[in-house]
Amino acid sequence: MSAGGPLLDAADLQVWIEGSHILQGVSFSMPGRGVTALLGRNGVGKTTTVKALLGLVPRTGRVDFDGADITAHPTHAIVARGIGYVPEDRGVFSALTVAENLRIAERRPGRHRYDLVHELFPEIGKRADQPAGTLSGGQQQMLAIGRALLNDNKLLIVDEPTKGLAPRVVREVADAVARAAKQVPVLLVEQNLSLVRRVADRTVVLDAGRVVHTGPALELLDDADRVRELLGVARTAAGPGGTDSAPSTSTAETAEGRRPA
Repeated sequence: MSAGGPLLDAADLQVWIEGSHILQGVSFSMPGRGVTALLGRNGVGKTTTVKALLGLVPRTGRVDFDGADITAHPTHAIVARGIGYVPEDRGVFSALTVAENLRIAERRPGRHRYDLVHELFPEIGKRADQPAGTLSGGQQQMLAIGRALLNDNKLLIVDEPTKGLAPRVVREVADAVARAAKQVPVLLVEQNLSLVRRVADRTVVLDAGRVVHTGPALELLDDADRVRELLGVARTAAGPGGTDSAPSTSTAETAEGRRPA
């Protein structure tokens, strides 16, 4: 990454899925520090954007990462350049132990940061021999984030970490993301605005497959009218562990929801 330049830069990303134009010229960049939150109602293209960045869906446009054009690279080569990915379903192998889930993520050659993972998430270290399927939802999310941090990555992408979790677990997940962000920049895909308020430095908002807002997180979240306009949410700050989130209203939702997006 050049001094002062963005770590990740996406330009004019276009994605078609089953005849539907899901991403319609998505462009944004993120610096090499802190948490950038990718926001928007259900179905507007957030997860598709992540998959486009990783080369998991056919797309046009350009993606630069750490000063290099990775647009034409296959997914495995993109990941090998230093991107850790936590999918929205966490990708935890329930029948395997915590330790086995971590070992699966080892990428050779590379520096495997077990000490860091156990320092950030001591619960994971204590439960090394426990089947991952017996962990709580919050603990599974910590395992998934820890697994993505195991290699010496330059960027961590975390997709909908609070999806399906009880409101009381949101604080745990927020703490996990905040700990991770102290080690590596995070691109956070999320709808839970209380979590975003806790951890995000910047926001990128999508609507109908286009970027409609970028800027400092609190500049947006402190503007109730703007939040309502962009996200359809009346409040920007729920109490601890709150669950303010953007409802599903986008016309892109049906097309995007037909398959993992």
